[in-house]
Amino acid sequence: MPSLSAVRAANAAFSPSYIPVALFVGGTSGIGRATAEAFARYTKGQAHIVICGRNRAAAESIIASFPKSTNSKYEFVECDATLMKNVQSTTTTLMSTLPKLNYLFETPGYLTLKGRDETSEGLDRKLALNYYARWKFTNDLMPLLRKAKDAGEDAKMLSVLSAGHGGPIDLDDLGLKKGFSLYAAGVAAVTYNDLMIESFSDQQPNMAFTHMFPGGVRTPIAIPQHWALKPLFPVIYVLAYPFSFSMSESAEYHLHALLTGENGSFRRGPRGDLLENKGKGYFSSEEAKKKLWEHTVEVTTVI
Repeated sequence: MPSLSAVRAANAAFSPSYIPVALFVGGTSGIGRATAEAFARYTKGQAHIVICGRNRAAAESIIASFPKSTNSKYEFVECDATLMKNVQSTTTTLMSTLPKLNYLFETPGYLTLKGRDETSEGLDRKLALNYYARWKFTNDLMPLLRKAKDAGEDAKMLSVLSAGHGGPIDLDDLGLKKGFSLYAAGVAAVTYNDLMIESFSDQQPNMAFTHMFPGGVRTPIAIPQHWALKPLFPVIYVLAYPFSFSMSESAEYHLHALLTGENGSFRRGPRGDLLENKGKGYFSSEEAKKKLWEHTVEVTTVI
């Protein structure tokens, strides 16, 4: 795996001959925000960046810090991605306003100890953010990625979750309406993401689709929301500090993984190291890909 200095050097060397368009879903905080900031910094204002999330004030603050040039275009699109109707409204708008899409970076999610928490559309909120919304953004915006690729430019997608830490899934209970638990939801979302990138890669073999595990990153999402855990956070923070990444360090690795993947599907660890598609934490099969795809199309379709 490359060192942090090598990754920074590679990112600094990024200089496309075109003005890239990048969409950061979940880009108002955490890894999404830090990676958007790194992308803006390395492109030196020669980019069109769209930040998608719920916090307009945070997005405007982020955008204000981006380097400016005559070619720069920065914008915020508001979306509560727990609802597929909101995702569809957002992607419909983006399809009509963006000329293409080179990079799609997805990090929506949140940590909670709450059990199954259904949205008005019948999806668990955790799974909606960790998987269904990511699939729908990618699927709906595929024509824009296709435009970039057909023009000879990069067309790449990266989903940040927990590559390498998946578990077996029940193909008769996709979405976990019958057998929900926090553990089941956690490992299912990971395996769903693995199957997602492989399915998209099967359909678009000359694009890059990546699922990456960030490892321990000191982000706001790591702050416990449950009252019983909050007093323990300072102790946990101190103990974990030597083994975790700052957001800026993590952003370097994530940006490098986004920019360097060529064609195919890739599962990566915290420093961008490629994970083997076998063994512990990997549960893909052709049957699983087919059934999950059909299920996802059904539950994310908005009439």
